[in-house]
Amino acid sequence: MKKQKSFAFLATVLALGTALAGCGQQQSSDSGSNSGSNSGSLQKLVIASVGPLSGQYSDYGSTAKAGAEYALKQRQEDFKKLGFDVQLLAQDDQADPKQGVAVAQMLISNPDVIGVVGHVTTGASITASAQYEQEKLVMVSPSSTGANLTEEGKQVVHRICARDDMQGSKAAIYAKNQLGVKSAYIVHDKQAYGQGLADEVKKQFEKDGVQVVGYEGITAGEKDYSAVINQIIAAKPEMIYFGGYYSDAGVLIKQLREKGFKGIVMGGDGYDSADLVKIAGADNANNVVFTSVVGDIGATEEGKKWISEFEQATGNKVGIFTSFGYDSMNVLLHGLEEAIKANNGQKPTREQVLEHVHKIKDFQGQFVKVGFDDKGDNEYASVYVYKYENGQKVYVGEAQ
Repeated sequence: MKKQKSFAFLATVLALGTALAGCGQQQSSDSGSNSGSNSGSLQKLVIASVGPLSGQYSDYGSTAKAGAEYALKQRQEDFKKLGFDVQLLAQDDQADPKQGVAVAQMLISNPDVIGVVGHVTTGASITASAQYEQEKLVMVSPSSTGANLTEEGKQVVHRICARDDMQGSKAAIYAKNQLGVKSAYIVHDKQAYGQGLADEVKKQFEKDGVQVVGYEGITAGEKDYSAVINQIIAAKPEMIYFGGYYSDAGVLIKQLREKGFKGIVMGGDGYDSADLVKIAGADNANNVVFTSVVGDIGATEEGKKWISEFEQATGNKVGIFTSFGYDSMNVLLHGLEEAIKANNGQKPTREQVLEHVHKIKDFQGQFVKVGFDDKGDNEYASVYVYKYENGQKVYVGEAQ
């Protein structure tokens, strides 16, 4: 009897909830039909910014988020004139593939979310993209460089940065032709980004006749890499290439120098953080070279002006992915604006936004030109070279 009463009560609650939900949907629909600059009512649209905002890779996520947020603030009034209140929703995936899935599922369940700037790291991007693909929720990554991301045939995936196969091969060519390297020991962190980059360097070295005297993986987050360092010292390479992030690179470099290695240490854009110098030590970071998918934004007067305006407006310093977070958001906003226009000023579907982002062929961002190929890769992406000198990051030039 008690069960029957409970079921009856539950049925009543569910019926009431359904009725209220129906009213809510009707109000939303009415609001949509009257939206526009003359009605005074705005439809809410949400763009998510996703990356690591906590943990050892937070420098990447926080800088990309800051750039994306700044870009959106500059365009919000334009969208209000079209009848839409476009808001940012920042999410922390901790650079963890599992957390990337959890965040993606949460975003998919929110009907206001119309696109994603992110994810920032390759591993999280790959797992999250499988979720977005189911709902045609477009993503534009500022920094996920792993080649596999766009090789899996997902329609939703886009990035404005160069791929690891491009970054890795250009790094190896630069090391051989510009640094004169004849032998190298290759190490990676066993993760999608680091190992993918290391594999491409190894492939190019072998193609060009640079001797690869060793190839080993280490476990990210460990504090003692003496086992692999002893192997490296015994092999006597001219250069060590480590595919991984700054936190592990800093520890590895410090311990290598303490063991007497004075040669070149090279890596990818995962090295681009002042924390690498703090961890390794300024003197130890000398002779460390890295490639990046992001050029020197302060190299021009226009870039310097943008940096000054950004820092005054936000109170943040420009970091590794600030510029590409900014351009990724503007790419997504361009696609959204085109979708709204094509839909006669009405709220577009996720699939319509995806369609118009994917169509982008010659969008001139603030720092990079963007044109997506069928896979979602940027046809205009480039690779650049930097080095650490006396504790400072120094721009060398575009990798040729």
